[in-house]
Amino acid sequence: MARATSLLRRPSTFALALAALLGPICAAAADDRAGATLITACQACHGKEGISESAEIPNLAGQKQAYLVKQLQAFRGGTRKNDLMAAIAGQLGDDEMRALALVWSQLPGAAAATSAPAGSIAALRSRMSFPAGFPAGFTLYETVVDGGQVARRYANAVALRAAREGKPLPDGAAIIVANHPAQLDAARKPVLDAAGQPAAGPVLSYAGMAVRDGWGQDVPVLLRNGDWDYALFAADGSRRDGLNQAACLACHKPQAADSYVFTMKALRAATAAPAAR
Repeated sequence: MARATSLLRRPSTFALALAALLGPICAAAADDRAGATLITACQACHGKEGISESAEIPNLAGQKQAYLVKQLQAFRGGTRKNDLMAAIAGQLGDDEMRALALVWSQLPGAAAATSAPAGSIAALRSRMSFPAGFPAGFTLYETVVDGGQVARRYANAVALRAAREGKPLPDGAAIIVANHPAQLDAARKPVLDAAGQPAAGPVLSYAGMAVRDGWGQDVPVLLRNGDWDYALFAADGSRRDGLNQAACLACHKPQAADSYVFTMKALRAATAAPAAR
């Protein structure tokens, strides 16, 4: 049989692979669309045809099935280190790994491809907008120095209220991180302001996460963080639309028990302080 150049041109192989994918992770929605979401999680970083646009992300198309399975198992077991892939592989059983690997192994590699990579899926572009009037409506809950930068983390009233009550962060919650250059002394140690906090220069950039009902419905199940959405913003608040959220989603995925927020402990602690209102 001649090797095809697209998933759409391999209906029999693709259908068989998807049938094998309908394992425990898709038990709640065992249909073709549920199985396909496992594939689209890979496509978000590795390209729709398994040919990556990034020099730092490997191609999947044309790789041997056994090799791909072995790498996924290594990520899952921790013998191969990559936080993003560990988060993905940790959700897969061996049967699902074999089914995914089968699909990619039967597609042509980069050398045999006859067209340019199809790119990332549109669902992973951010829909979050920079909050109007920021920092109004937000409370500073943590300040940290990381190298030569000061990160100031803010949460809105919805997030603070839920954290104070020990509840998951609900629809409408938002967190913004403002990144500033740190002011360092001659010994390269942070200079403290009158309040004892690291002194910082003007904002360099922002990072944000927000949750809105329905935002997660089109995100691949292996990457989905409930309805959370992530964004990067320039110093003027304009969104950097080149961000592919796949890395953000995979990185935050293991924090599901804490509403996908790495700094939930600090947020909850801040709600007990007099300044958190």
